[in-house]
Amino acid sequence: MVANGYTPPPAFSFTVTVAGSGTALQLLSGADASFQEVSGVEAKIEVETVKEGGENRYAHQLPGVTKSPNLVLKRGYVTEPSFLSEWAAQTVGATLNQPILTQTLVVMLLGPERFPLVAWRFDRAWPVRWVTGPFDSLKNQYLTETLEFSYATVTRMPMNEAVTMVPAVSALIGY
Repeated sequence: MVANGYTPPPAFSFTVTVAGSGTALQLLSGADASFQEVSGVEAKIEVETVKEGGENRYAHQLPGVTKSPNLVLKRGYVTEPSFLSEWAAQTVGATLNQPILTQTLVVMLLGPERFPLVAWRFDRAWPVRWVTGPFDSLKNQYLTETLEFSYATVTRMPMNEAVTMVPAVSALIGY
């Protein structure tokens, strides 16, 4: 706990939503909100070093391209209709004979009352990897699936924007 009474929130209560117009399958896929683990919430500016001509005491550090790893979502395997699973299957399993559908994904960290504390928006996201398993007869574990998405930009959404997402979160978690 910090001196002013602030305690960082735990990282175990979160949800994932697909923002946008919404297909019938997307609207019916309550399972798409629940994940075991989310990783790849990161942005990094590459730094370019430029040496000063005739000056050997220092080099300039200039900002370069912003890069981010893929967003990785891991959950128990979903056997009911799932927009994210169908989207991944149609994109990763396709022969690219149709344009890739991009969406905006939103990851929200939820507080004790299940209201968003902070949200991250991943623009122009599209599935790049879909992993099921492993199957192992010697272990008594749930079957999992991992969905991996490439995206153009990640934006940490200010609190006032995250609060506007409460109705969507409430609908997904059954409140």
